[in-house]
Amino acid sequence: MGRINPITERRGLRAGLIAASLLYILLFLVLPVVTVFTEALGKGFGGYFTAINDPAARSAIKLTLLTAAIAVPFNMAFGIAASWAIAKFEFRGKSVLITLIDLPFSVSPVISGLIYVLLFGAQGILGPWLAEHDIQIVFAVPGIVLATIFVTFPFVARELIPLMQEQGTEEEEAARSLGADGWQTFWRVTLPNIRWGLLYGVLLCNARAMGEFGAVSVVSGKIRGLTNTMPLHVEILYNEYNIVAAFAVASLLAFLALVTLVAKGVLEWAYGHELGGARA
Repeated sequence: MGRINPITERRGLRAGLIAASLLYILLFLVLPVVTVFTEALGKGFGGYFTAINDPAARSAIKLTLLTAAIAVPFNMAFGIAASWAIAKFEFRGKSVLITLIDLPFSVSPVISGLIYVLLFGAQGILGPWLAEHDIQIVFAVPGIVLATIFVTFPFVARELIPLMQEQGTEEEEAARSLGADGWQTFWRVTLPNIRWGLLYGVLLCNARAMGEFGAVSVVSGKIRGLTNTMPLHVEILYNEYNIVAAFAVASLLAFLALVTLVAKGVLEWAYGHELGGARA
């Protein structure tokens, strides 16, 4: 009985794993993306641009961008503050804060949207008071923004916490010993050290904010032209059997996802290149 050549066996195993990975990517990533763009152009570029220029579609696009433009800076500020506190200081309740940051990862987005309805809806805890003061949160833009902030706020913090913990506090302590105050230390030492992780977290946060469906679906009311984001508008068009228009709007989300993927790759390359240069 002949011996198995370990080199040949490793090569065969590697080739098999690569082939399986490529097949998986082809079936579950490439083909769906190609299908989206193919269906979107089912009636040619004329039908595509007609669907995109529809007033309801433009409203959904604007609302999606507006929601992301509000939610991402809020989450960026929270992520920096929370990760700075967790990584650089010791305080009571630190483990509780870390657990709360992870809460949106463990709670269904639909449940989080329902929580806002129970709080701010007409029959909710704060509903009567809001009605008396003519303030509408649920089934309006504020509710959509709040729900989006909730489901996306862990992304920046979760990128920065391990990065700051790995960096330690030596550089900040050195800056303090040289006379720098807290803000000077942050702007000149902490922020430059976390810039790549911060950009990466913001990128992921923005991608989730624009693609969020579950929580937004509950609090928006799905009012066409007013409270529909792009994912909700795609669902409505598809349910109306307006397939080309649905895929046209979906193609914009797919394009934004591809841009996010490319930007993610660029950031990873730049960060790795910088680390390599520093080690050299």
